[in-house]
Amino acid sequence: MYSIRLKNYSKNPIEDIQYFSISEFGTKVALAIYAMDNKVNTVKPFVLVVAKDTDHAARLKELIMSQSFFDGNYIDKVMEIHSKQSGGERDENIAQLVSLEKADNKIEIVIHVNMLKEGWDVTNLYTIIPLRTAASVTLREQTIGRGLRLPYGRRTGVKKVDTLTIVAHDKFQEIIDEANKPDSIIRKENIITIDPQEFSQPKTIVTSISPIEEKNIVEQKRIDTIISPQEKQRAQISLDSRNVILSTCTNLGSTVKNIKELKNEEIKQIVLKNIKQDIIKTPQQKLFIGEIIEEVKAAYDNVVDELIVNIIEIPKITVQPSGDVEYGFKSFDLDTKNLNYQPVAEEILRKILRTNEDAIISGKGRIITDKPENIIINEIINYSEIDYDSQCDLLFKLAGQAIDKFKSYLDEDKLINVVQAHKKEIGGYIYSQLMKYIYYAASSYDKPKVLPFTKIEDHNFEKYTNDTIHDYKDMITPTNAIPSKVFSGFKKACHNLYKFDSKTEKDFAIILEQDKDVIKWLRPAKNQFSIYWGHNSKRYCPDFIVETIDTIYMVETKKEGDIETSDVQEKAKAALYYCKNATDYTIQNGGKPWKYVLIAHNVVLLNMGFMSLAAQYEKR
Repeated sequence: MYSIRLKNYSKNPIEDIQYFSISEFGTKVALAIYAMDNKVNTVKPFVLVVAKDTDHAARLKELIMSQSFFDGNYIDKVMEIHSKQSGGERDENIAQLVSLEKADNKIEIVIHVNMLKEGWDVTNLYTIIPLRTAASVTLREQTIGRGLRLPYGRRTGVKKVDTLTIVAHDKFQEIIDEANKPDSIIRKENIITIDPQEFSQPKTIVTSISPIEEKNIVEQKRIDTIISPQEKQRAQISLDSRNVILSTCTNLGSTVKNIKELKNEEIKQIVLKNIKQDIIKTPQQKLFIGEIIEEVKAAYDNVVDELIVNIIEIPKITVQPSGDVEYGFKSFDLDTKNLNYQPVAEEILRKILRTNEDAIISGKGRIITDKPENIIINEIINYSEIDYDSQCDLLFKLAGQAIDKFKSYLDEDKLINVVQAHKKEIGGYIYSQLMKYIYYAASSYDKPKVLPFTKIEDHNFEKYTNDTIHDYKDMITPTNAIPSKVFSGFKKACHNLYKFDSKTEKDFAIILEQDKDVIKWLRPAKNQFSIYWGHNSKRYCPDFIVETIDTIYMVETKKEGDIETSDVQEKAKAALYYCKNATDYTIQNGGKPWKYVLIAHNVVLLNMGFMSLAAQYEKR
């Protein structure tokens, strides 16, 4: 984990454990969504509770396993381990500890009493609840260290997936305070941030699908209620046929050049052949292969018509910066509030064993041959991202601001002492701030391979379990609650449910729904587009895709003050390259041209029409 979220210690173990059980619901949801979106294995998070003693551990376990604790949700999901355990019980618990990362291990809460000092590494610890004071700094750091292993071996960029949460009593608060100092042992390996936000409700996952898929799910529920075996079998074969047509048609790759070619008899025969091969591989359906094929033939045209109406043709294009990527650092002023180093002793006490006499060696009067600024800069340029020739002005500015801070409380001799003794930490402190202001500018993009339309990917959202799904026209107050809500009721959208990051996005969706020139639109899922920018490391997902009678638009809505920032402009450059290549393909293959629109938030008003916004804010 690379972040620590801190929740104040309440001195009430029931409250703290209940709080973090709710918190863990949110973490489990975030991990499940990440796994679904990225097609990786789901990580099962667990909580580590540090008990005062064995009696305390036993009482905690009894509490957590009771029916009154979250309706008995953790009755078989908690274990305790301590030095008083022996024999089979101890062996069984150690085996459970070793296998905590495995999906079939049900344990979600581990209660321990000073048993996990070393030799136990896990990557799925997401919450630490220390209900006792750790006697030493080392033990406290070891406890936190359990949660600093990355479950996917790297930072994912998803905040909840990359965050360890701890309760902070007085001693753990010391660790957090130390961790935020530039020379912290923990900070050398991890970025520590303090996030006071608390989860107040459990959450669940909601999957947003296409109207066709939603219709088929409703039909499946109806089939499940049919009593007559013969009628149920006929209905199931009919539904299975529709599903297999949809699946096969959206995975044809380069077999078709545009979606309308699915209507051609030649393509239809290819689809039927692929379906027959898939059925042969499925024992359950193989028994009814004749009936299914006949049903597929009968339903094919209607299903394809429905697919054409409900899909926007999004070409599969991977946009990647070429190997030559320019980068630099925006100018900024150094935040010096944590630069509070003190001079170190310059005397060494020497013990003469033969005579048992003490001698003092003084380091005062040493000769410094370089300026303090140069000493600091020499440390900064050890980092591979820092190029002295192109960044020297900014480096001298930042080093000078650091020196000015030291001069505010140190005389010249002590300043030299601090710079010499702490030069590595000072250099690292400045480097960490530099990296917040780095920008990338791809000079060119690799020529991509273009494939025809792709499947509209599903969305996976988190939603408060007790919250309702809102109609998209509902007024939500306060507006900062909009990102937590899930909305439905769309008539032109390619999904049945959406979330919005802001009131601007929600208002823009209303504009699209009511605009007569808009045929259909969607909010792309995170993995819908393969558009990369920023040193080829960041994936761009536009806010909206909008189809009109003669054009498909890729639309981004942004805060007015952010429009000219380098990040937004670099995303726009990558998006324009996608639109160019998409247009080159679609124009040759009977499709519509693509355009990119970048709209400031303050012009998105409900009385505006989409076409006027598109005409005014199209990027070229």
